[in-house]
Amino acid sequence: MRVPLSWLREYVDVAADATPEDIFAALVAVGFEEEEIHRFEIAGPVVVGQVLSFEEEPQSNGKTIRWCQVDVGEANGGVRGIVCGASNFAVGDKVVVTLPGAVLPGPFPIAARKTYGHVSDGMIASARELGLGDEHNGILVLSALGLDPEVGVDALALLGLDDVAVEINVTPDRGYAFSLRGVAREYAHATGADFRDPAEHEWDEVAPGTGFPLAVTAEPLREAPAVQEFVVRVVRDVDPTRPTPPWMVSRLALAGIRSLGVLIDITNYVMLELGNPIHGYDLDKLSGGITVRRAQQGEKMTTLDGQERVLHVEDLLITDDSGPIGLAGVMGGGTTEMSDETRNVLIEAANFDSVSIARTARRHKLPSEASKRFERGVDPLIPFVAARRVADLMVELAGGTLDEVGGALYSEVEIAGIELPAEFVPGLIGVDYEDAEIVDALETIGAEVTETSDGWFVIPPSWRPDLTDKWTLAEEVARIHGLDRIPSVLPTPPSGRGLTAMQQGRRRVANALAAAGLVEAPAFPFTTEAHNDLHGSATGEHLPSIRLANPLDGQAPFLRRSLIPGLLQTAHRNIARGMTDVAIFEAGVVFLPEAGVVYGTDAVPPLGERPSDEKLAELNASIPPQRRHVAALFAGNVTPRQPGRAAEAYGLSEALDAVRVIASAAGVEIDVVQGQRAALHPGRTGVLSVRGAEVGYVGELHPDVSSDADLPGRAVVLELDLDGILELAGTGVVAESLSTFPAATQDVSLVVSAALAAGDLREALVEGAGELLESLRLVDDYRGEGLPEGSKSLTFALRFRAPDRTLTAAEATEAKLAGVAVAAERFGATLRE
Repeated sequence: MRVPLSWLREYVDVAADATPEDIFAALVAVGFEEEEIHRFEIAGPVVVGQVLSFEEEPQSNGKTIRWCQVDVGEANGGVRGIVCGASNFAVGDKVVVTLPGAVLPGPFPIAARKTYGHVSDGMIASARELGLGDEHNGILVLSALGLDPEVGVDALALLGLDDVAVEINVTPDRGYAFSLRGVAREYAHATGADFRDPAEHEWDEVAPGTGFPLAVTAEPLREAPAVQEFVVRVVRDVDPTRPTPPWMVSRLALAGIRSLGVLIDITNYVMLELGNPIHGYDLDKLSGGITVRRAQQGEKMTTLDGQERVLHVEDLLITDDSGPIGLAGVMGGGTTEMSDETRNVLIEAANFDSVSIARTARRHKLPSEASKRFERGVDPLIPFVAARRVADLMVELAGGTLDEVGGALYSEVEIAGIELPAEFVPGLIGVDYEDAEIVDALETIGAEVTETSDGWFVIPPSWRPDLTDKWTLAEEVARIHGLDRIPSVLPTPPSGRGLTAMQQGRRRVANALAAAGLVEAPAFPFTTEAHNDLHGSATGEHLPSIRLANPLDGQAPFLRRSLIPGLLQTAHRNIARGMTDVAIFEAGVVFLPEAGVVYGTDAVPPLGERPSDEKLAELNASIPPQRRHVAALFAGNVTPRQPGRAAEAYGLSEALDAVRVIASAAGVEIDVVQGQRAALHPGRTGVLSVRGAEVGYVGELHPDVSSDADLPGRAVVLELDLDGILELAGTGVVAESLSTFPAATQDVSLVVSAALAAGDLREALVEGAGELLESLRLVDDYRGEGLPEGSKSLTFALRFRAPDRTLTAAEATEAKLAGVAVAAERFGATLRE
C-alpha cells in the first residue's frame, strides 16, 4: 500500500517536519513492514508562466512551431523566449514552465538550447512530461484545471508534485490497511496523534435514495451470504470531459494508479481513501434493474480489459436484464463502462463474500485492486459512506447532480463477541500488562470492551474481521503497547527430543552432497504428465499422476513422480545464463499415487475445531503416498580447460562418486548393476540396490531427452529413494574403529566375457576374499589387442587389513586368490598374463 503523505495528513496529525523515514518508523512499530519511498522524478525550477505573445513559424518538415514570449515572474521583469510545438494555448494562458536546471522524469534535464533558429530558454510542459498522466496532445493549461495562480509561483507545490509516498507491506489478515483510513488510524495508534475518521457520518447523510430495482438471488444452502451490503446511488448530468484536479492526479499517481478520466479517478480515489472498492456504470446503458446472482453453465461476458470470459457456476455476477455486466468484486463489464459520452452514472458500493471473490479472481487469473481488498475483508459498515463520498465528488468535480433515485440491500451486521480472561494476555505474551493497559489497547483499535467477572467481553470493530478469538486480541495488545516489551527468553528444550533418525539421515545426505561440491537446487513439485511417464518409470509406460485442481502453471498441472524434470529445468536455466558447468542436486518429495485409487476430498472439516480420528484417517487416505527422493544432475565440465590440460567433462564416474557419497552418509552399501531406463542411454545405465532391494538408478541421459531439455552435450543423472535407503540402513551410521595395523594392497586383472557386468565380478571377488578384504575398487576396463575376441580385462585394486595383526604378503595373496577362485568357478574368469 502506497500512502501519499499529504493525503495521510488529512486524517491524522503528522508533524510538519516529519520525514518519510519517520512515518516508516511509526508504522513499523505497529507491525507493518517498510518497502519503498516513492517520489515524482522531477526537480525544479518549475514555475507558473504566462504566455505574453507567440509567433507561428512553419517548418520545412511540415510542422509549425510557436516562438513564445513567456513571463515567469522573475524579479528583473525579464521575459523568456521558448520554442513550443503545441498549439492548444492562447495569449494570456498560464502554463507550467520548466526552466534551465530543471530535471523531468526520464531523467530529462532542461537547458537553454538552440532549436528551430531560436535559443529556447526553458520548456512549456505537458501533463505526461510532468508525470501527471498520459495526455501529450498539448501542453498543460492551468486555467483548464480551474487554476489561476500567480505568475512565478512554484508549480511543483501547486500540482502536488512535491508530495512523497511511503509504501508498506500489508499482510493478508490486515486488509483494512489497504486504505488511507486504515493507515492513518494505525499511525495514530503508534504516535498518539489525533485521528479523524473520514467514515464518521450520520445515517441521514449517507442513506441512499429509493426507486432503483435491486435483487440478490437467494442461496439457502450456503453458509455465508454472497452479498452483505449492496448500495447504489445515481448522479445525473455529469461532464466526463472535465479534467481531474491536479491534487487528485498526483495522489493517485503516487499510490500507483494512473489517471483515466475524472469519473473513474473519483471511484479509485474513494477506494484508496476508505478501502471499499467502487464501480460506476453508465446508467443509460443499463437494461432494467440490477440482480446479483451466480453464473449459469456456459455463460460468457466481456470484462473491461476486452477479454471474453467463460464463466464458472461459482462466479458471482452483477447482471441486468441483458445479462452479466460485471464480475462482482473483481472487474466490471465492457457493455456498461463509463466513457466520455456518459451523462448519468449509477454508483455501486458493496460488500461481497471474500471467499467467493478470491476464487473468482484466481479462476480467471484476474487480480485487481478491488479483488485484493474484498479477499481480505471490507468494513461492512462502509459502503453507504463510500457511495455518498463518490456521489459528492462527482457533483463537485464533474458538475453532476445528486438524484434521489437509489437503493440498498443490506442485513444486520452481527459481530461475534470474544471472552477474554483477565490473566490470558499476560500469560500468553509474557508481559505483566495492567488491566487498564489491556482495556486501553483494545479500545484504541476500536473494540467495545465490557468488564465481566473473570475478564472482559470484547466486540471487535467492524473493520477487523481478523480478530476472531482471544489469541488475536492478545496479539493486538502486544502490538499496540510495543513488541519491544516482550522479553527474549530462550525456552528450555525437554530432554529426549530432537531430530528423528530419518531426519538426521536426510540432513547427513544433503550436507554430504553439498560438501562434495554439488549445489542444492530445490524446484517446484509440478510437472507434465509426459515427464512423469518418462522419468517416473523404468520403461516409460503411463503411470497414474495427481492432477491439481488449481495449478500455478496450467502447462504443468501434475505433481511430480520424479525429481529429474525439476533438475532439468534448473540446469537449462543456469546454462542459458552462462553457467555451463552444472552439478546440482535436490532432496525432495515425489508423489506416487496407486492405480485405481481416487485421491482428494471435498469434505474439508470446519476451522476452529479438531477433526475426529475418523475424519483424520479419511483425510490421510485422500493424500497420495509421498516418498522423499534424492537426485543429482551433472552437465558440462568437471575441470575446465587450462594450459597443458584439456577440459574434462562430467561422466558416469562423477555420478557414481555421488552415489558413494550418499551411501556413506546413509550408512549403507549401494550396489550397481547394468540396467535399462526409458529416459537414459542404453548401455550407460545402472540400477542401484541395497541388499538386493532396488533403490534407484544412475546413468547418462538419452540424447533425445537431453536435446528436448536444451542441454548441450552429455548430462548424467541419478535418483534414489532416500526414505527407502534410510529405512534399510536401520538405526543409522555406526562408526567403525580405526585399525592401528597397516593395510596390504594388491591388484588383480581378470579376463572375462565382455557381456559380464563388472558389479557381478566384483561381488564374486568380495565373497571369496573373505573378512580380510577391507575395500575393492575397479580401476581399469581394457578391451583390445592381446585379449580373446568377445572378452575384456577388468582390473581391481584390493585393500586387506586384519584387526589384530599386520598381514603378511602371503596372507593377502591367499585371500586374493580365494576371490579369484570364486570368480573362475562362477564366470570362468582367468588371470591376465
